[in-house]
Amino acid sequence: MDDLDQFDVALLDQLQRDNRQTSEALAAAVGLSATACQRRMKRLREAGYIAADVSVLDPAKVGRRTTFIVQVDLARGRADIVDGFKRDMQKIPEVQQCYYVTGEADFILVVVARDLAHYEQLTRRLFYGNNVIGKFHTQVVMDSVKLGLTIPLEV
Repeated sequence: MDDLDQFDVALLDQLQRDNRQTSEALAAAVGLSATACQRRMKRLREAGYIAADVSVLDPAKVGRRTTFIVQVDLARGRADIVDGFKRDMQKIPEVQQCYYVTGEADFILVVVARDLAHYEQLTRRLFYGNNVIGKFHTQVVMDSVKLGLTIPLEV
């Protein structure tokens, strides 16, 4: 973040909270003109600071009422197996997030499903009979206390 000034940081902070704001609203919030905000947003996107512009959906409204946190241990820790598992998880729409981690598990997954039966079908397809999976442990999310992807920013 060394190449960002206070206006860039303020703009990124505003955008990560609501990326649908108009240039005029952003300008008022960060203290620049709308044109300057547009130029900066273009530069920040090209430099990779803004990774994606997405809409956050309500899982219940789109039929994904249940969230699962899954710890996955691979049977073997070879690089090709780890890389293959990463590629496989990127292809599964129900896998909302996948983290390669240290500690007790090799991977932590956040999985969204219609219900428990849907999740069971998914586990049968992904984990059972898959010789790279040593074991997996599932936790059912009872309440999403805090959801978000905002990153605390400072100059």
